Amino acid sequence: MEALDLARWQFGITTVYHFLFVPLTIGLGVFVAGLQTAWHRTGKEQYLRLTKFFGKLFLINFAMGVVTGIVQEFQFGMNWSEYSVFVGDVFGAPLALEALIAFFLESTFLGLWIFGWDRLPKRVHLASIWAAVIGSNLSAYFILAANAWMKHPVGYEVVDGRARMTDLWAVLTNSTALAQVPHVVAASFVVAGGFVLAVCGHHILKERRRDPDRTVPVRRGAGSMWHTPMRAALVMTAVAGAVVAGTGDLSGKLLYEQQPMKLAAAEGLEHDTAGAGFSPVPGVEIPMLLSLLATNDPDAVVQGTEDIQKRFEERFGPGDYRPNVPVVYLSFRVMIVFGLATTGLSVLALWLTRRRRGRRAGGPQRELPSWLARAFLLALPLPVLAVIAGWLLSEIGRQPWTVQGELLTAASVSPGVSLAEVAVSLAVFTLLYGLLAVAEAVLLVRHVKEGPEPAAPAADGGRDGRGGRRDGGDGGTAARLQPTLMY
Repeated sequence: MEALDLARWQFGITTVYHFLFVPLTIGLGVFVAGLQTAWHRTGKEQYLRLTKFFGKLFLINFAMGVVTGIVQEFQFGMNWSEYSVFVGDVFGAPLALEALIAFFLESTFLGLWIFGWDRLPKRVHLASIWAAVIGSNLSAYFILAANAWMKHPVGYEVVDGRARMTDLWAVLTNSTALAQVPHVVAASFVVAGGFVLAVCGHHILKERRRDPDRTVPVRRGAGSMWHTPMRAALVMTAVAGAVVAGTGDLSGKLLYEQQPMKLAAAEGLEHDTAGAGFSPVPGVEIPMLLSLLATNDPDAVVQGTEDIQKRFEERFGPGDYRPNVPVVYLSFRVMIVFGLATTGLSVLALWLTRRRRGRRAGGPQRELPSWLARAFLLALPLPVLAVIAGWLLSEIGRQPWTVQGELLTAASVSPGVSLAEVAVSLAVFTLLYGLLAVAEAVLLVRHVKEGPEPAAPAADGGRDGRGGRRDGGDGGTAARLQPTLMY
């Protein structure tokens, strides 16, 4: 074992761990902003309570994502200095934009949102959370644009052994980035939707345990406050799942053109094949499906790993240019199966909880089956595992390159780092991240079990036409709930 091996393990562990928080932050932030918008428009107290409740969960996850993300940048200088030297002139621009525009926008307005309850006008406070979530999505865009450049480098030239950017616009509008950004962001909404559904399922089952005879409808006029976030999460997950599928199809076609080795490894295809089939599981193949998905032509030739290996040896010299095929093959299928399962569950739940025909609005509605609420809880890990598998497919499938066709991973590691030094830092980070994982789980479980704060009694009975307070307030609930947000 060499320092390179442990450096790769360390970066892989810390990246996957960090990526546990990123999708939930992106999706849940938008969900919280939507709940607060509903409160602003309707004045209904339940939307405020839900905003506060899911806002606490969002902040816990956001804080953990920031802490774990900082480590990523240090690793570039510690373990991957040769990589940093090569890509620094290109990566500098998108990462600077991410820090100076996206992260500052995100952190500044999130601070205003946290401390602005009952201090800022309602519209300004609402704009703060929307500005923060826009910053989160911009941050994802700039980082994914930099990552896409590693897979499909554009807008650069190599001078004195370093990549120098010649066209920032080409880097930011890289075709790989334009497919990858909506794919990852939509997957983040699926993760957030699965999380919200699990939380709602827990509380619906909790209500039924208190009162076994009580029904919990999921439509307007229902008695449980959890029907609103659950229904919104179902729609968000179903729509986002469709976007993931569409952008995934586009990404697959780009792989055919830009990273044929990764495409071949994802199918375990060894030799160039016309009308290549796709195997959902080993030993079962659907004829010509891979060619159809990759090119829209069922008879197209798809390159195989062994034949690409020979071409790369002729072009780049001796070496093994194949990724870890079993890992790439398995990751591809885990991503597809778990992603489809999550989306399918949301579509099934939408159908089972649809409005009965012939019923007036506000009348009796279809109930949420208890088994479906339990399914929401059991399905919680599925979208998380799907996005992790997708990230493994994306990054391991690019190996042995850090920058496709330009810089090998073996040439990217810091020359002065010893095996012992990397081993110590790997052990420290693994232990620290394990402790952080326990802290994250304890905080999330505690706040989910506590649920929203009880509804506050109104200071007076005056209500406006929308059900809100005549004075524009919320009956003192915002002031009473604010200390719980300041954990």
